[in-house]
Amino acid sequence: MFSTIFYNLGIALYSAGLKIAAATGNTKAALWLNGRKDWAAQMQKALAAGNGGPLVWVHAASLGEFEQGRPVLEAFRKQHPECRLLLTFFSPSGYEVRKNYEGVDYVYYLPLDTRKNARLFLDIVQPKLAIFIKYEFWYHFMDTLHQRQVPAILISGIFREDQPFFKWYGGLFRKLLQQLTHIFVQNEASRNILQQIDIKHVTVAGDTRFDRVWALQQEAVERPLVKQFARNRKTVVAGSTWESDEAALFAWWAGHYEPDRRLVIAPHEINESHIMRLLELFPGALRYSDLAGTHVSLPEDAPHVDIEHPGKVLIIDNIGMLSSLYRYACVAYVGGGFDKNGIHNVLEPATYGKPVVFGPVYEEYAEAVELVALGGAFTVPHEPALSQQMEELLMNDELCTQAGYIAGKYVSESRGATGKILAYIQEKRFLTSV
Repeated sequence: MFSTIFYNLGIALYSAGLKIAAATGNTKAALWLNGRKDWAAQMQKALAAGNGGPLVWVHAASLGEFEQGRPVLEAFRKQHPECRLLLTFFSPSGYEVRKNYEGVDYVYYLPLDTRKNARLFLDIVQPKLAIFIKYEFWYHFMDTLHQRQVPAILISGIFREDQPFFKWYGGLFRKLLQQLTHIFVQNEASRNILQQIDIKHVTVAGDTRFDRVWALQQEAVERPLVKQFARNRKTVVAGSTWESDEAALFAWWAGHYEPDRRLVIAPHEINESHIMRLLELFPGALRYSDLAGTHVSLPEDAPHVDIEHPGKVLIIDNIGMLSSLYRYACVAYVGGGFDKNGIHNVLEPATYGKPVVFGPVYEEYAEAVELVALGGAFTVPHEPALSQQMEELLMNDELCTQAGYIAGKYVSESRGATGKILAYIQEKRFLTSV
């Protein structure tokens, strides 16, 4: 009773804070609020115009969680084309990027978690099954699903002792875990900690991102411009970099330049000011759009492009290429590890069988921890260590090859989570009307 009151108070304060932030010019808060205006009427109209097939609701907090659940979404669509898929996001960083995603029928913001909103939302949607990805636990939505006996599963869950479920004040959220129909977790550690609070309807399925990066690798298009730029040289591809990463990379590059080396940098933020800063940091560097002959369109389908340019550093200034660029690397560097939020996706280079290097902030990412332990990835605490690690890999072909083999094998052997989740849904016949 009291915990619900405090929860509702917290939701109300959060809503008020967003309104204040939006009024003072916070763009993200404004997007959050504007995206939820008249949500019920818009959703009701869109769903009424649909094909009437059974609906499955999938919720992701943001873009990262969406990518985690994407293999399940797309495989489910192939298995059950008669079903409608509704995808909701909590964060603008997910919705604004994927609002036109064609793999589902509807994409919306999740309304604020109040009892009234949850009931109205489920009255409109009437899902046959709800799927939550990784972290999101909204009390009123999940409790209302339970009251209405709608099956609800969590996929790609990962649990740690510092989460509210395992604290003295976490009773409300432990209740939600008990109410879930089934929980698919990424690792044994998560299952073990759940069992300590008597949560036993758990399966260790693994991480669906392994299925995703493997599929991306299989489907990746050739990038002939980058391929020729690398030209079998010792190439480092640095992806999702921030300024701290770029400073460390420059310190290495400036002190260890060799004529037969190439460096490709795909920054996390691709805007003109950031690209210009990189061009100043690396004198003589070439931006990708200049290599292609335009700042607008990139002729990747050209049968042959002759590249004769003195630049040894290539700056990627467009979105959507990174995952296919790692194939051209001898060594991959993944950014974010020198910032408090931690590293980006280490599985994308690993799936190509490339050794991976990153900064010291990585311990909350199980795949990075495991790759380091296996010898397929290397973490560096500071700039001098980065230079040393890069040289060890680039100067030692045997070490580089072995580390890459370990990384590729790790991804290959970790696949299969998507199949386990879909098999469970099929076995339980949640969609018996299909």
